[in-house]
Amino acid sequence: MSTLLNILIDGVAYGMILFMISVGLSVTMGLMRVINLAHGGFALIGGAVAHWLMAKQGLGYIPAAGLAIATTVAIAVPMERGLYRTIYKLAELEQVLATIGITFLIIASVNWLFGSLILPLKLPAFLSGSIDLGFRTLPVHRALVIGVGLIVITSLYLLIEKTRFGIELRSAVDNRNMAAALGIDTSRVFSAAFGLGAGLAALGGILGAELLPVEAYYPLRYMVLFLIVVAVGGLGSIFGSFAAAIGLGILDTAARYGIFEPVTRYVIADAGTIMFFLLVMLVLAVRPNGLFGRAG
Repeated sequence: MSTLLNILIDGVAYGMILFMISVGLSVTMGLMRVINLAHGGFALIGGAVAHWLMAKQGLGYIPAAGLAIATTVAIAVPMERGLYRTIYKLAELEQVLATIGITFLIIASVNWLFGSLILPLKLPAFLSGSIDLGFRTLPVHRALVIGVGLIVITSLYLLIEKTRFGIELRSAVDNRNMAAALGIDTSRVFSAAFGLGAGLAALGGILGAELLPVEAYYPLRYMVLFLIVVAVGGLGSIFGSFAAAIGLGILDTAARYGIFEPVTRYVIADAGTIMFFLLVMLVLAVRPNGLFGRAG
């Protein structure tokens, strides 16, 4: 029983990180209709800037994280206005090639500025402790990750479903020309949505540095993982990304704990990883548009 509870807690914390990073990718791919394979680069930028502010400028964890997220958004919004608006008009394959090119530019820049080693984010004393749950101790940092993840999903739901910005975004997605004719500044709405997604990616990159270490090749190393979350959850579905991230986080954690080994250890050597991808394939075979995606 304690093993299952450990898997649940660690899996939820891992899933929250995947959600915060991937939800912006779900928005850009599902709502803004652009295949942005460079999205993980914004998580890398956030983590790299936070590392520099802490290691070189002596800032604390919280102010460094805040400034790193703001810096990432300040980089992302001009990129959207000056570069991505051209990419929006390209065909899908051209979008893939263009955003992979952006990914390599981000990787090369971080590698040039910081090198290719892991960029650690040292936790402050108040996040280095642990909470006694009886059957195990839970690091305060992981409790923070779970709490922040719940705040993010709640805030995104209220933003998209209950605010004027959410109405404008959904209107611009459904019919951009009609929304513009009704007086909605669709360019501003898309820039804000893109910046929000980049900021959340930076937040996930910083908070998740313990589980997904920040280094120059971060966007390529975890690109497939982020795409799996979006595909399983359904393009453009915030709740779908949340459910998929939590489910995949628990599944991947279970694989690491060796839950699948008794079933397949006599047949397959690396059973956990293979079972993880087999289950993902099974979900997509049954639900090609994802758990909460819509056809077309």
